[in-house]
Amino acid sequence: MSALSLASSRWSQPVEGLDGFFHSYATVEGVRLHYVSGGNPQAETLVLLAGFPQSWYAWHKVMARLAKHFFIIAPDLPGQGDSDKPLTGYDTAALAEKVQGLLMQLGETRYYLAAHDIGAWVAWPYGLRYGEQVIKLALLDAGIPGVTMPDMLPASPDKAWKTWHFAFHLIPDLPEALIEGRESTYLEWFLRRKTASPMAFSEDDLSEYVRLMQQPGALRAGMSPYRQASVSAAQNRTLLQEKGKLRVPLLAISADQGSIPDMAVPLRDYAESVQGITLAHCGHFIPDEQPEGLAEALNAFFR
Repeated sequence: MSALSLASSRWSQPVEGLDGFFHSYATVEGVRLHYVSGGNPQAETLVLLAGFPQSWYAWHKVMARLAKHFFIIAPDLPGQGDSDKPLTGYDTAALAEKVQGLLMQLGETRYYLAAHDIGAWVAWPYGLRYGEQVIKLALLDAGIPGVTMPDMLPASPDKAWKTWHFAFHLIPDLPEALIEGRESTYLEWFLRRKTASPMAFSEDDLSEYVRLMQQPGALRAGMSPYRQASVSAAQNRTLLQEKGKLRVPLLAISADQGSIPDMAVPLRDYAESVQGITLAHCGHFIPDEQPEGLAEALNAFFR
């Protein structure tokens, strides 16, 4: 059954402001996952994974620009967005298994995959484990645990503000205690400070992310991939030993004001085919800041 015919048999709701896209839910191994899908039902499928502290909504500007060229599926990972917030299962191998389970339910067996931030953490083992399903892979502004993420985070003032949250999120309970009730303050700094221009996020954007972060269990779930990063790193090192270099063609997308100066250079040691591009006038949140440039790059690489 195709993704389109399967989606038509599910309860769904149109996405406000994004014509031709629908909210849907599916349960994978007891975890209910929210996803948004739509676009060209005759085209090849493109799967989009978002990072912290975002959801599928991080891609909404890009989805509108690629809707003619792809059938798009943008899931919220477990713990993310409007998906369930289970107590366990936040190492990247487990998260990848949930994404793969969702796509199998939707009848998708061959697709393109693009992922940002923690979504890229998940997409890396996904490409190694399910490479026969991924046609091409794009990773956006992320160090991969156990692969390209350094063991020591920078401490100099000009760099530490970009990565300070890694250590903060690792501490049990404290981030939840300090952020709860101050979600808007935390998110406004996190989203607008890490962009080249704070205007990339509107008040409506911030309100959506505040809504999501205020859900029961959302803060704990948002911290959990960081708290499982060492587990994910060990899993990735084992995968590289077992499977060797990533064979899926890879596009490494950097931003001139992002977190990773050049995504492509370190990844070439771990992948057979790597192309690299850098988008100008852009910080960490590439899909929000440069949706047109990103859409053009993805369309050119995937098609």
